[in-house]
Amino acid sequence: MFAAEDFAVSLSNGPKDNSFASSEEGSLDSELSKDTSWIMWFCSLKGNEFFCEVDEEFIHDDFNLTGLSTQVAFYEHAVDTILDFDIPEGELDERQQELVEVAAETLYGLIHARFILTARGLQLMLEKFNRADFGRCPRVLCHGQPVVPVGLSDTPRQNTVKVFCPRCWDIFNPRSRSHCTLDGAYWGTTFAHLFFHTYPDRIPVRNKETYIPRIYGFRLHETSEEVRRNHGDCMSSGDTNNAE
Repeated sequence: MFAAEDFAVSLSNGPKDNSFASSEEGSLDSELSKDTSWIMWFCSLKGNEFFCEVDEEFIHDDFNLTGLSTQVAFYEHAVDTILDFDIPEGELDERQQELVEVAAETLYGLIHARFILTARGLQLMLEKFNRADFGRCPRVLCHGQPVVPVGLSDTPRQNTVKVFCPRCWDIFNPRSRSHCTLDGAYWGTTFAHLFFHTYPDRIPVRNKETYIPRIYGFRLHETSEEVRRNHGDCMSSGDTNNAE
């Protein structure tokens, strides 16, 4: 079990000014109406556009949460927070309440990583992909191809989320700075590729066009040092002297 203090530090689950405990949107009590759930509120925060709304039925099924209790402090209270269950007054002091709120965000991210692998989760993410909610590939020759989130690890607090382009089959950092702090484990290593396996019609034809470097209109010859170095075929004269 992680120590409770671990959750007081940034957990790479969103920009600090948009965290559950310090959101500029205000406190939970002041922002949530009777018709707005915690999940809706969380997903509506700026910087959380990559998340979809996990169905509460999925969270109610203990099987879907197997193993998560050992990864999140104040687990039971975090679940209650996500599902809008009231925590008895006086059960937690102010400091513990803050830790529960941060733990709820972390737990939601880990649940989210599992939910988006289900048929329902994939469908919700497809809707976001079709709207380009995840952004577009920054590579010029991909011509604005929509991307999907991908994690480099399934273990929390290892890497921030990246975006995968189905046209060039490469990954990039998200364009928005607020997305660059999100924990990649909240999407995991499987989702992006399961998504396109499930929806192969969303895979575009690979663009065979490549950028050709030129000097005064002439393309660089394959035997030039620049090209050879790029291909890893040679060392520059400076590298050779250093090697000697």
